[in-house]
This record gives sequence, C-alpha cells and structure tokens, in this order.
Amino acid sequence: MSDRNPALALLEFESISAGIVAGDAMVKAAPLGSIHAGTVHPGRYLILVAGDTASVEVAIDVGKDVGQAFVSDIVFLADAHPSVVDALRANKESATAGDEALGIVETRSVAAALDSADAGVKAADVILAAIRLADGLGGKGYVLFSGTVAEVEAGLDAAVARAEGHGALIRSDLIAQLHGEMADNLRGDLRFSKRVTGGR
Repeated sequence: MSDRNPALALLEFESISAGIVAGDAMVKAAPLGSIHAGTVHPGRYLILVAGDTASVEVAIDVGKDVGQAFVSDIVFLADAHPSVVDALRANKESATAGDEALGIVETRSVAAALDSADAGVKAADVILAAIRLADGLGGKGYVLFSGTVAEVEAGLDAAVARAEGHGALIRSDLIAQLHGEMADNLRGDLRFSKRVTGGR
C-alpha cells in the first residue's frame, strides 16, 4: 500500500480456490498499486488491493464477476483515511488506548470492520486505537476508537451505520472513561494468551 494510492478495496471469499482465481484475474485486469491476498480463519480468503480509483473499481468488478456467489463481503474506500492505511500497515497487536472514552465496534466480517474504521475517523475527532481482523477471531473484526465522549459517540454512530450497511454489526459499545488497568491490558496486547503469559 502506498500513500499515492489512497483507494482501497477488500473482497472476502468463502472459497479459497475462488479467491485465488479472482485475485489473479483482478491483478491482470487493472494496473494496481498493490495486491495482498491470503487465507484467514475460518477458511476464508481475503484480497486487499490499492491503487488509483478507476483501477481499483475495475478490480472490484472483475473480482465480483469471477468470485460470484463465493464473495461474502466487499468494502471500497475511494479515499481511505490515512490512519486506516497506517493501521493496516502496522498490524499491531496492541491499542493506543488512554484513560479517555473508548468506542468499540464488533463486526462479522473484515470488510465491515475496515469500513467502520474509515467512517468513524472521518466523522469525528477520534484516534483509531486499533483494528483487529479475522485471524484468531473466527473471521470477525473489531475497531477501537478513543477520544472525548462526544467525539467517540459521533465516531461510533458513523461506524455503526457503516457496519449495518454490510449486515455485519455484532455489537457496539461506549466506555465513557476507560479504567487504567483495562487501558494497560489494551496497550500491552489485545490477545488473551499473550497477556496471561506475559508475551511469551
């Protein structure tokens, strides 16, 4: 992914075979800035592409045409927020959580989580504290926003609306003031086993 290629799309496939075939067709059909593809739990195949808007739109159309009924969800971000791109690049297992308000959006799909993250940071003055996607989550995703209560509420409203558009919202919550010990857990590692073993 490059800052010069702000358009992003992610296609989620229920079939690994269909995903590989679709990815090959997508990259052959348009001059993309980048393509990242692979399996995630529970046996899904994801394709993330970046590039100029027109090329990404062509790739989406080709992916949908090739994948057909095996495409389970799609997100297209014509102008992805820089913090979403940074979060994808960093792939951090911890959150930048303080003792301010914390907003949580949990989704059934990776595409919906990405869409929610982008919507939330564009709608309000919030920090995208974390994005966790698929692996180790049974294919689900979740997003954490931090900031003042009013801003986190506004970000959550936008994020929830976007997740509902995918039919993939599981739950959203707002903690008005995150306790310091929970903030420490989120900053340390988002995975339970790593917290218990001290990162070993």
